[in-house]
Amino acid sequence: MKSAKHSRLGRSWLPAHILVWLYAVLLVVPLYYFVASAFKTNEEIFASPFALPSSFGLGNFGTAFHSADLGLAVVNSALVTVFSLVLTLALSIPAAFALARSTGRLASLVESVFSLGFLIPTFAALFPTFLLAAATGLFHTRTFMILFLPATAMPLSVVILVQFMRTVPREMEEAARMDGASTFAVLRHVYTPMCLPGIATVLLLNFLTFWNEYLYSLVIIGPDPAQRTVQVALPTLKSITGTDYGVLTAGTVLTLVPVWIVYTVLQKRMQQALVSGAVKM
Repeated sequence: MKSAKHSRLGRSWLPAHILVWLYAVLLVVPLYYFVASAFKTNEEIFASPFALPSSFGLGNFGTAFHSADLGLAVVNSALVTVFSLVLTLALSIPAAFALARSTGRLASLVESVFSLGFLIPTFAALFPTFLLAAATGLFHTRTFMILFLPATAMPLSVVILVQFMRTVPREMEEAARMDGASTFAVLRHVYTPMCLPGIATVLLLNFLTFWNEYLYSLVIIGPDPAQRTVQVALPTLKSITGTDYGVLTAGTVLTLVPVWIVYTVLQKRMQQALVSGAVKM
C-alpha cells in the first residue's frame, strides 16, 4: 500500500520536477554561453557559440581590465555601494523599529508613505535629482550618489524590516526593560539579532541594486575615469568600428565576481527569511 501511495505521489510531482529542470536549463545554458565567450575570440564566438573555448587563457580578462580601467571602476563602485548600504541600514533599522512598535494612526500613515515609494518610477526622478545635485554642488561626485541611493532604497528596506520586527515577541522587550535596557539597547541587543535574516535580505537586494545602477551613475558621476563605476566603465569596451565580444564578456564576468561573493555570503540568511515566512508584505 505504501509503495503504491508513494508511486502515485511521485507521478503527481513529475510535472513540477520537469518544470524545475527546464527552468534550470534555461538559466544554465545562457550562463555557460556567457562564461565560455569570455575565453574566445570573435571568430570562435560566431563560428561555434556553444563549443568549449580552444584555450582558457586570461588574455581577454587582462585586456578588459586595462582597456576600461576596471580596477579603479571596481573601487569606485565598492565605495559607493558600501557607504550607501551602511547609510541605508543606519536609517532603515531605527525607522522600522519605531514603526513596528507603534500602533497609532500616525504610524500607519508613515508606513503608507514609505509604501508609496514603490509607485515612483526611477526615470521620473532623474531631472529633479540632476537639479538637486547641481544646487548642492555635488554634481559629478560620488558623494551625491552615496547620499542619493539610500533614499531610493528606504521604501523597500523599511517595509521589509517592519514585518520582521513585528515578529519579535513583546515579552522580550519587556524583559530587557526590566533589566534596565534603554531603547537603543533594546534595538541593538533584542531586535537586531532576531532580525538578522531580514537585514541580510535588505543588504543583498540593495547591494544588487546599488552595484548594478547605471542611469544615475552615468548622469550624476559622469564618464570621468577617476570616478565612474563599473556599469559606466563597461560600455567603453564597445567600439563603433567593431566590438571584441570576448573582451566585453570577460569584463562583465569580472564585475560579477563581487556579486557572486556577496550572494554566497548572504544567501543562507536570505533563505532563512524566505523559509520562515516572516516577510508578510
